[in-house]
Amino acid sequence: MSCERKIVSPSSFTTLFLDVGGVLLTNGWDRHARSEACATFGLDKDELDERHHLTFDTYEEGKLSLDDYLTRLVFYTERPFSREDFTQFMFSRSKPFQEMIDLCCSLKAAHGLQVAVVSNEGRELTEYRIRTFGLNNFVDFFISSCFVHFRKPDHDIYKIALDIAQARPEQVVYLDDREMFVQEAQGLGIHSIHHTGYESTRKALADIGLS
Repeated sequence: MSCERKIVSPSSFTTLFLDVGGVLLTNGWDRHARSEACATFGLDKDELDERHHLTFDTYEEGKLSLDDYLTRLVFYTERPFSREDFTQFMFSRSKPFQEMIDLCCSLKAAHGLQVAVVSNEGRELTEYRIRTFGLNNFVDFFISSCFVHFRKPDHDIYKIALDIAQARPEQVVYLDDREMFVQEAQGLGIHSIHHTGYESTRKALADIGLS
């Protein structure tokens, strides 16, 4: 699908903010993926989850490389598998929600929207997902936690996105699958939609004139 921008009518909304995991793509490295990794590689799930929660925020904030994160998570001791094998497994959990990608492309083209990603993700996973699923074909800029060193629900990440977009909160529509993040963005005056599925989000967007 072509994502060429084409303004057909003036709109009070100029900008679309999007989460990635749970909206455009599956979550990259969530508890389900970690459970699958434990089963695949014979790891202790409770231990891996504890180590993950102690250090993952640092990785998502761009203050730790994936290699260092994996050292803390898995490779603090000898393993019968390689870092490359484990990393490829992590990356393989990412799948597209093609209907949502197509919808966002259509909205960009039909309404002349600028599109920004506002997400919590580590650098290597972010770059892999951008490249593999062609997100930069329709996303104008990426406000990822690993790039700006703030994580949702910190208000600063939304303020950075607004500054870069040069948009007022009331000009922005934001889609996120996490209700807390939606509520925090709403508190800043951003029109936010709690994404729970393609059809409900498509309807919610149409109800505000984005169809």
